[in-house]
Amino acid sequence: MTADRKNDGGGRRRVIVVTDGDSLARRALQMAARRTGCRLISRSAGNPTPLGGVELVELIQSARYDPVIVMFDDNGDASQSHAEQALSVLLTHPQMDVIGVVAVASHTEGAVGTAVDFSITAGGQLVQTAVDKEGEPVAGYILCGDTVDILERYTIPVIVGVGDIGKMNGRDAPERGSPISTAAIQAILKRGKVGLQESR
Repeated sequence: MTADRKNDGGGRRRVIVVTDGDSLARRALQMAARRTGCRLISRSAGNPTPLGGVELVELIQSARYDPVIVMFDDNGDASQSHAEQALSVLLTHPQMDVIGVVAVASHTEGAVGTAVDFSITAGGQLVQTAVDKEGEPVAGYILCGDTVDILERYTIPVIVGVGDIGKMNGRDAPERGSPISTAAIQAILKRGKVGLQESR
């Protein structure tokens, strides 16, 4: 049984949000999506996020399968940005079922951060604290990063912290199978009791 579910044109679409959108993150998430049977909305990639919330909802609804991975990136803007506005649309849309968020750490100045349920370190370990941009554990459970402050306003089933997707000193490189990104997606799928199998 794979994680994907065919879109029959009805019902809510299951969505995994990732708060990163640069080109290397896109490549890493393409690998993670293949390994977990998810679908990545590649057009959501960009730094900052190029599409609005309504456009993203339409792309998610037209995806052949779900769960669907969507990227959001505000390019280090500590104030509410276009990306956060688009994310707000997704989080409140009646046809979208956000089953989890991969919260990506960064060095953004002035960010409040968000509480994570747990994190995946650069070494692939599950820890109960947040991590930094390099994927190393930090004291406490507040993760600081782009596009994460808005998450505190909503009820989200699970928030997984990770370091800089596709990087972490090469440990999450697509050429290595993006193991950290894959583990974070798998953790969300397992929490949501979605059947999964490494595939494609």
